Amino acid sequence: MKKKYKVICIIPARGGSKGIKLKNLQKVNKKPLIYYPIKAALKSGVCDKVCVSTDSELIAKVSKYYGAEVPLLREKKHAKDYTTTEETLKNSLQQFENYYKMKFDICVFLTCTNIFRKVSWIKTCVNFLKNNKKYESAFSVHKIYKHFWQIDKGKMSKVSKWMENYTSRQIAPKLYREDTGLACASRAFLWRKGKRIGKKVKIIVNEDSFTGIDIHDHKDLYLADAAMKYLIKNKKIKDMIS
Repeated sequence: MKKKYKVICIIPARGGSKGIKLKNLQKVNKKPLIYYPIKAALKSGVCDKVCVSTDSELIAKVSKYYGAEVPLLREKKHAKDYTTTEETLKNSLQQFENYYKMKFDICVFLTCTNIFRKVSWIKTCVNFLKNNKKYESAFSVHKIYKHFWQIDKGKMSKVSKWMENYTSRQIAPKLYREDTGLACASRAFLWRKGKRIGKKVKIIVNEDSFTGIDIHDHKDLYLADAAMKYLIKNKKIKDMIS
């Protein structure tokens, strides 16, 4: 008999953002940022629970309006400037499991600051874990070709050996930028340990430059709004939330 997996999506949305006040309620295409991950998770059809983790009563109210559940507000001690995403996900999962009196098998992580996601990425991540028990996580990545430098013991060096020589970008090795905020599914036991992703992973590759827009200040917000309007105008919004 095929196992019935319990899946929860948790969307962190702290109220005390610094770059933009109440950032998660700022609007792109006349809709608040919190709208985008909520609607994507709901439309994916693979999440049993779509929850927002927030310390703000206003964000909670807006989240519920768009269809998410906010079982309880996040405690202030778990909503500080330097609270890590991993801490937030671990604490939120534990609180929500206690509230619902159930244990989840797969956890989905989406952010409000990355809105250029395809709904199918969420489906692919969750269904892959359901059908491939040996894997621990599946998440979105963006394929890029760039040379990167690092400072190691005061000295500058390329981060990879192949970067010591330049070649055509068509034949050069590729790097993959982790974009877990766009779509990420992991086994729940990882989150309980304070880990976002495991070691055995499946990547969902995209080459859409708009996925690099991560909204943290007013310039990012302007770029996101312009990009969304471009996609809508040119009818390239298929499988995305607009």
